[in-house]
Amino acid sequence: MANPSKNWISTLPKDRLIAEFSVWSGDLVNLEQDLKRVDPFVDVLHIDVADGHFAPAMLFFPDLVAGVRRISSRPIHVHLMVDDKILLSQIEQFADAGSDLISIHAENETVAEAALDLIERKGIAAGMVLRVETPVAKVKKFVPRLNFLTLLGTAIGVKGQGLDEKAGERLQEAKEIIAQAGSTHRIVLAADGGIREHTVPLLRGSGAETVVLGSLAFNAPSLEERMEWLHAL
Repeated sequence: MANPSKNWISTLPKDRLIAEFSVWSGDLVNLEQDLKRVDPFVDVLHIDVADGHFAPAMLFFPDLVAGVRRISSRPIHVHLMVDDKILLSQIEQFADAGSDLISIHAENETVAEAALDLIERKGIAAGMVLRVETPVAKVKKFVPRLNFLTLLGTAIGVKGQGLDEKAGERLQEAKEIIAQAGSTHRIVLAADGGIREHTVPLLRGSGAETVVLGSLAFNAPSLEERMEWLHAL
């Protein structure tokens, strides 16, 4: 399966929401079939990685990324929710497995610069994620080095929660920080967590260029109609 082009981020849609599909919400027993089912609607595949310490969940692993890479030519965004002690080794493994974008957390601050250096050396795109309780301003010094900036709208690593009431204003603050950075490359602003039919318009209106779609997409009665709705926002 062919890899995405090196300039894939610059070619992502700008006139509609980018469709970022979370593999965690796919049919994990029949993942290949499910990814093929949704593939016509996917702009980016999102794969969460959690170590059971930094985040309460335990998922996923490099071999899964390598497997997805074999069956999909869509860009793969790996979101690392792992302790500082293992962050660099995780970047190595997931980069080698076929990731196109790796996001670390702003809360990995003690190793963040080294992590971003390593991602750059691996020749892939870099992202950063903020937990819902972390001040948005904490990311400011890193923004010029990023390709994606993702704000969580719920507690980390737990499905099915409602959107935090400050999610919209936090996105607006992040959008302003990106604008102030004056970067010459594109920095995509993403929202992850609490993605529901009634919250997506708010997130879009607050500046989100992509939302990480879980059950809203995978469990839609009609995925075609769901994506028409999403693209029209």
